[in-house]
Amino acid sequence: MNKLKKIGYSFLLFCTLLAALIAYVDISISKTGNQFCYNSIDQLPHNHCAIVLGTSKYLINGNRNLYYTNRIKATVELYFCDKIDYIIVSGDNRNRNYNEPITMYNDLVSAGIPGRKIILDYAGFRTLDSVVRGKEVFGQEKYTIVSQLFHNQRAIYIARTKGIEAIAFNAEDSSGDLDLKVHLREIGARMLVIYDMLTEKQPHFLGEKVVIPKE
Repeated sequence: MNKLKKIGYSFLLFCTLLAALIAYVDISISKTGNQFCYNSIDQLPHNHCAIVLGTSKYLINGNRNLYYTNRIKATVELYFCDKIDYIIVSGDNRNRNYNEPITMYNDLVSAGIPGRKIILDYAGFRTLDSVVRGKEVFGQEKYTIVSQLFHNQRAIYIARTKGIEAIAFNAEDSSGDLDLKVHLREIGARMLVIYDMLTEKQPHFLGEKVVIPKE
């Protein structure tokens, strides 16, 4: 019985320490991100480029993904309010039938943004890839990230840890509150960020540099 109690206490201690670590990481990433995230377009500084973080346009059930729809809406608002000059659409391009950058490009053009103002980043497989490639491939020392707040906080944390002067514009959330699945996934992603930063994880692909006009 004493042995079982010791195992129980050890397990309880482990769970407590793990919960404390998760809470610390979550608070740290949120705190750093919130310093550079904007809800008001009037207060948002101008940057030459925005990086729009990719996601699927449709959910598994076939419904529109409001995270995607609201990111496109926010990007259009940034462009027509003269808060950005160019847009990098960064996402996954896993196969012929799933191409986040092309989908975002088409929807932004349909919204009236000139195609020549949109640069496609096909190697934004993860948030880390999109953020680091913004500097290392596209030559932007500072830029505006477009996604939802919870995602922007994590992206900003990565950028600022890597010495990139990024800010973020918060697209509207899908419902105002994270559902359980998204919340759990975000906790895992934030823990992975800390591991990535400690191990100095690099993007899956870098490749040749892309010059974005300065006009």
